[in-house]
Amino acid sequence: MIDIIFLVVSLGIILLGAEVFTNGIEWLGRKLNLGEGAVGSIFAAVGTALPETLIPILAILTSSGASGHDIGIGAILGAPFMLGTLAFFVTGIAVLIFRRTNRPMYIHPEVIERDLKFFLIVYSLAIVASFLPTHSLKMLIVIILVGAYCAYVYRTIKSSHGEANLEEELPACYFSRRGEPRLIVIFVQIIAALAIIIAGAELFINSVQAVSTAAGIPVFILAIIITPIATELPEKFNSVLWVRRGKDTLAMGNITGAMVFQSSVIPAIGISLTSWVLEPLALVSALLALASASLQYFVIVKTKTLYPAILMIGGVFYAIFLFLSLRAI
Repeated sequence: MIDIIFLVVSLGIILLGAEVFTNGIEWLGRKLNLGEGAVGSIFAAVGTALPETLIPILAILTSSGASGHDIGIGAILGAPFMLGTLAFFVTGIAVLIFRRTNRPMYIHPEVIERDLKFFLIVYSLAIVASFLPTHSLKMLIVIILVGAYCAYVYRTIKSSHGEANLEEELPACYFSRRGEPRLIVIFVQIIAALAIIIAGAELFINSVQAVSTAAGIPVFILAIIITPIATELPEKFNSVLWVRRGKDTLAMGNITGAMVFQSSVIPAIGISLTSWVLEPLALVSALLALASASLQYFVIVKTKTLYPAILMIGGVFYAIFLFLSLRAI
């Protein structure tokens, strides 16, 4: 019973942190004169990716034996899978709830199209690395993945100067209620919000792990399904908040930008520190994530927009994996 109470409390903490974080990120974009693409796909995406970034690294470095590597690899693969399926689903539902229509979303299509293209390329390379026979060849993939993310950041920031900047009226900065906040105040607010988010996510993870362990759920299932649900909550909450405000590029860029980061830099760390031999269920999760992202990429290439009902199809891919995982227990 106490673990369930902690679950509810942790959700409130994460939501509070997400609200403060999105406010700070919007003000940072205003101060740096950046477009919504760079703000959502890089700053918001990498910031909210911190909880799920730390989990696999700590699991690999601090846990002994194969179980630590299983947790690490599961968490690495679970993050892009959750983002490319469940986060799409949640965002689609949020749009339908707030607008009560399946009309096209208000996005800069080139931003989301670029994110999805990079994701499909780098994540495919990360999966291919599992089949390479030598560690030297796998390390070549590591170099390509890190280089690709650097190229992605450069292109995103460069192209953002041609986008519409965050010049509309913003809610007052929470850490500075008197006029235009200073840059240092904005940074302090963002760091404080991240600390709140991480604390809430850690409480959520510990509570979920306690319940899951008592229920006898295997370690890998815990790592690839349950833990990422908790660690991806900041992205989901941020996107819902931005959808509510009509800032769909920020909402989607927060998810797709995190997908690029989680499918390039983090797998590069996993490949470097483990044998990176993926189990069948892990490969299934990767293929489903690629399939879900490919669907949205096809839609945005053809129509230059996204539709909430089609985003919700991500939930179907998640349900398929959940069904296969439960059968494997």
